[in-house]
Amino acid sequence: MCCLFTTLVLAGPRLAILVWWLLYPARFALAFNASWIWPILGTIFLPWTTLMFLIIFPGGVIGLDWLWLGLGLLFDISSYAGGGYGNRDRLRG
Repeated sequence: MCCLFTTLVLAGPRLAILVWWLLYPARFALAFNASWIWPILGTIFLPWTTLMFLIIFPGGVIGLDWLWLGLGLLFDISSYAGGGYGNRDRLRG
């Protein structure tokens, strides 16, 4: 069960971004000013933040939208840090 949850946390936003890009490629072009490097880097390193940015982008980033971007960043950080915390007993020291 733990492996399934970890797979969903790590692969889930990347798969969602891929499906969204296949269905609505114009939204990506509009959100990232037709640049291809930022969506790729965002999908690899900060998938939750990229997904949140795509969700809130049509109205612009104002007001509580910064909260959603912050939550996306928090999810990204916790997904990377959770692996280190979960494997802390395997480290020698």
